Formats: sequence, structure tokens, C-alpha cells
Amino acid sequence: MTRIIVFGNAKGGTGKSTLAMHVAVALLNHGLKVATLDLDARQGTLSRYVTNRRRYAERTKTALMHPHHASILPSNVPGADEAELTKAIAAAAECDVMIMDTPGSDTELSLAGHTFADVIVTPLNDSLIDLDVIADVDPVRRAIARPSHYAESVWKAKQLRARRDGGKLDWVVLRNRVGHLDARNKRLVAKLLDDLAKRIGFRVADGISERVIFRELFLDGLTVDDMPALAASERIAVSHVAARQELRTLVMALGMFTYVDEETVGGRRHGTGG
Repeated sequence: MTRIIVFGNAKGGTGKSTLAMHVAVALLNHGLKVATLDLDARQGTLSRYVTNRRRYAERTKTALMHPHHASILPSNVPGADEAELTKAIAAAAECDVMIMDTPGSDTELSLAGHTFADVIVTPLNDSLIDLDVIADVDPVRRAIARPSHYAESVWKAKQLRARRDGGKLDWVVLRNRVGHLDARNKRLVAKLLDDLAKRIGFRVADGISERVIFRELFLDGLTVDDMPALAASERIAVSHVAARQELRTLVMALGMFTYVDEETVGGRRHGTGG
């Protein structure tokens, strides 16, 4: 059965599309069959990422793994969005994983996508501004006052998913683009997220640090898990290696698999995990 991972947040600019593509490629390189579905087709960042990847492979004659990709535009016809989603999911039935990218706003199509999720991944830039999407913070006590609008949407999605097929939904909130320097704001965001996680039932995981390489790789459709392609173009730096490890840690946090980069077995070294 296809496992569905939805990257969702009611705010744009948090890295959903970038993370969706990087996770998709990491899973492809690990030997899984992966489908990607763009529910933010008007902006279309994930779709362009996939297109850029295919063009790069053709232009440079580079062997790259590609997801089975599709996109859906929202409809004003009642029930049409869920019907299109059902068709797209059925078309990806032979895939191990489907990864959906959703718009940074509340739409019926986005909510419908959330209700099909096995895992919802919500990237948050490490700031109080982004935290406001899932929680109202008391400015005096510096404490959680109540869950905010996106948290309520996820709760609704959980209810609809359970009503449809009895399935459970795992919610993972990522502290994305975390700075390397310790700061009071950074510590406060971490504390507030941990407090909120206990109240409304999500897991907190680390995403990807703020790195220029993610902007550079988009035009060629590459990811930090495309080490052979990066090596061939002489573009590997220390930051690529560190980012790749962060990506692998993220994929493990999503419960997909365990990476073992190099393992000594019977005196020989074996490489696994892409």
C-alpha cells in the first residue's frame, strides 16, 4: 500500500517544496518507487523542480532517478478536488511512497490532501512569526495560549481521515532553516514547540539548516542526495555533505528507513542507502 507524505503549512516560504523534492530523491536513491503530486500547481515549484531535473539529465546525459509526477489544479466544483486526488492516488498504486506538496494557504484542495496523509510534515522557519501558524503565543508569559488555525486544520484532517478509513495520521513539525548560533529566540521557539507538541500531539524533528546550496541546486533539479552528479560537475563542498546527513536524519525521523552509510561486515566495507 502506498504511504502518503504530505508537506503542509498554511504559510508560504517555509521550504515545503524543497524538502518534498529532497525527500523524494532520497527515497528514490534508496530503491523505493516514488510518486510526487503538486497540489500547489498555480505556483508549481515542485513541478518545476521535477522538470528541471529531467532537463538536466537530458542535457548532461546524467543518470538520475525520477519520481512519477502529477499536479492538480483546484476546482470550484464541490467534491471535485477529492475525486481528482482519489484518481491520482490510484494511479500511483504501484509506488511505495507518494509525496504531496500543498499550497501555503487554506484551500479545499489542500485540506483534502491532508485527509489522505499517513504523515503530515510541517516545516517551520525557526521564528516566532512562523510559529504563529500553529499556535497563539501569550506575549507576556511567553507561553502557548492556544493552538492556531493550521493546527485546527490538521485536527480536522485527522477526524476526516479516521471517518473515511479508520486510518491514523502522524504529524511531524520540522524546525527548518535553523541557524547555527545559539540565540534566545531559538531556545524560546524550541521550548514553545515542545510544550505545544505535548498538548496537541505532534512530533518535533530537525529539518535542514539554512544553506545557499539549496537555491543553487533548484535550477538543475538536483538535491544533496545526488552525490555522483554533483561530483561529476565538481560541485561537492563540505556543506553538501553536511546537508546530506541532515536530509538522511530527516528521512529517518519520518520513519521511512534506517540509513547505514558504511558498515563493516566480515572485514569488508559495504555502502548502503544510496
